[in-house]
Amino acid sequence: MTHMVKCIKLGKEAEGLDYPPIPGELGKKIWLNVSKEAWKNWQQLQTMMVNEYQLNLADPNVRKHLLNQCDKYFFGDGIDPSEVPNYVPKTEDK
Repeated sequence: MTHMVKCIKLGKEAEGLDYPPIPGELGKKIWLNVSKEAWKNWQQLQTMMVNEYQLNLADPNVRKHLLNQCDKYFFGDGIDPSEVPNYVPKTEDK
């Protein structure tokens, strides 16, 4: 049976994640409120931030920072991808 959520990011009913994507309360909150589509969008933004800022994921402070950004992206004021250096917005393929 498909796990459906009212996606907090997309503002619509959509297929939810199969399991909490990260451990702890934030992971549970994401699982209950975020769709697969919105999670995929976050993963793309997170990858862009890691690459552009050349973040070292072995550093616990970096991982903590990314978790804070994730929380902000879904449940806070959001993150403006255009603030990431070299950001190129997606264009619709015709």
